[in-house]
Amino acid sequence: MTATVEPPEAEAPRKSWLREHSELGVSVLLLALGVLVLSDALTMQVEIEQRGPIGPKTVPIVVGIGLLVIAVLLAVDVLRGGRGEAEGGEDIDLSEPADGRTVLLLAGVFLAFAVLIGPLGFPIAGALLFWGAAFALGSRRTDRDPLIAAVLSVVTYAVFNNLLGVPLPGGPLIGAL
Repeated sequence: MTATVEPPEAEAPRKSWLREHSELGVSVLLLALGVLVLSDALTMQVEIEQRGPIGPKTVPIVVGIGLLVIAVLLAVDVLRGGRGEAEGGEDIDLSEPADGRTVLLLAGVFLAFAVLIGPLGFPIAGALLFWGAAFALGSRRTDRDPLIAAVLSVVTYAVFNNLLGVPLPGGPLIGAL
């Protein structure tokens, strides 16, 4: 019995084309995110007379349209031969692997935020998110980081909840804010 094996030359052009146009993957991701954001924004239940002409749907619709436009422009550029420039950061050693500890710490912080936002509310969970992210990225200033995280979280809550009309869970601080 003899097995038929295709010559490696048949596989090489396909891999080469995909490798040369790998930025199309980013374009597909942006397109999917844009569709997701737009579909979620357009199906959001909001009574317009309560919110005025600019309400909770406005920002997601603008962001979704922006994602779709960028996805299309990126795809057109890549198909016309455009290529992203290789990273040449002066403070990045590209021969070193990614810092897995930092990635895992950040993933844990985001997961904790997702779990804690319901019972603790956004102001407390957000402060923990911002403080945890700063810690994961290397900041060890325990005298100022918690304060900055708390202020950033409360301001973000106030802007979204009170100014934009996007209700965020307040948790135990709902009456105080």
